[in-house]
Amino acid sequence: MGSGDLFLSPPAYNMAAPSTISHTSRSPLPIFRSQHSPFFITADLSIASKSGRQPQPAAHWRYSLFRRFAAPPANPIFPSSPALVSSVDDLFDFILAGPLLHRMGFTAGKVADGIDRWLLCGGYLSRLFGINELRMTEPEKARVYHYYVPVFLWCEEQVARHSSRFGDADEVPPLVIGVSAPQGSGKTTLVFALEFLFRRTGRNAATLSIDDFYLTADEQAKLRRENPGNTLLEFRGNAGTHDLQFSLNTLTALKKLTKEGMKMKLPRYEKSAHGGRGDRADPSTWPEVKGPLTVVLFEGWMLGFKPLPSEVVKAVDPQLEIVNRNLEAYNVAWERFVDAWIVIKIKDPNCVFQWRLQAEVAMREDGNTSMSNEEVLDFVSRYLPAYKAYLPILYSEGPRELDKEPLLVIDIDEDRNPL
Repeated sequence: MGSGDLFLSPPAYNMAAPSTISHTSRSPLPIFRSQHSPFFITADLSIASKSGRQPQPAAHWRYSLFRRFAAPPANPIFPSSPALVSSVDDLFDFILAGPLLHRMGFTAGKVADGIDRWLLCGGYLSRLFGINELRMTEPEKARVYHYYVPVFLWCEEQVARHSSRFGDADEVPPLVIGVSAPQGSGKTTLVFALEFLFRRTGRNAATLSIDDFYLTADEQAKLRRENPGNTLLEFRGNAGTHDLQFSLNTLTALKKLTKEGMKMKLPRYEKSAHGGRGDRADPSTWPEVKGPLTVVLFEGWMLGFKPLPSEVVKAVDPQLEIVNRNLEAYNVAWERFVDAWIVIKIKDPNCVFQWRLQAEVAMREDGNTSMSNEEVLDFVSRYLPAYKAYLPILYSEGPRELDKEPLLVIDIDEDRNPL
């Protein structure tokens, strides 16, 4: 495999149902070879010929776009039929209509100045997800250019800001970006897309989920025996069902992965083990990551939750009191590693049930073992008390002191699209 190639082992992704992705079940994707997007602005005739347009210098296009679009168009209306992305100007219009640009500080001029980067990343993601770049549907185009690409470019800015704090002779530890989002909200797909883009553009990246630090099956069984009748601790999920020391050791080691030749394995959790009860995957199956590491994407459904006064959580569910006490140690252990935050915000925690149900239906259609509707309801009900108690504070105050760490809040709708 050449220096321009990339081989990853993620699951097969379905853009229409991102919640069906299994974090631990990873089957090989084909190799993605280095190639330019057909929209890439260049003076190279061999590349420009792919789009059927005459090449023009990037500076000319950026100036033209900035002059024509000093501000995003208000309330644009797009056709419902498949959109033919036939020119940079058309796509530029679409990018400027994205709901995330304002909160990221991306002006029309800034987008125009970096349009080649947008197009390159969009091309990479289109090939990753098997999308025809020249005939993208509106949902596909929105997912790529209103969501994944702008979030990646925001992450790149955080990496650059982080690196600028160190001298030329310093070893730069990887930036840890915490991604907090409820189950089924599409965070696994987003994080995979971000990791792919970092690697595709020449930076080493690692992805960890809080799921990877669940107790082993034997340890979880012990916890269940020690808390009889508490359904929130019966199975994996809530605070108290993770191996915090194991997570501390792993995150500490990742932060030290700053040199060529350094490497380590990333833990993984096998949710299908023991009839769905789950267990830590065999270390021989864990993926390896090499230094120097640029970024760690650390994601989880309860990342950023803060412990609350006892009377508050008991009013939500008396069983939550012990979970709340456990959360105090989590708040100290995990969040001191996080340098920047992405919080995916949902309108109603009950969406989690519908998203999980969609995932199970997709699994059944693919011929895989899945939960019944009743089992899905039981599964999600073990998480809802925590959502109801902790999400309002997370959304109103953020995960930590906002004056010290960058924070990007992404509101999404029931279809997991940014608002």
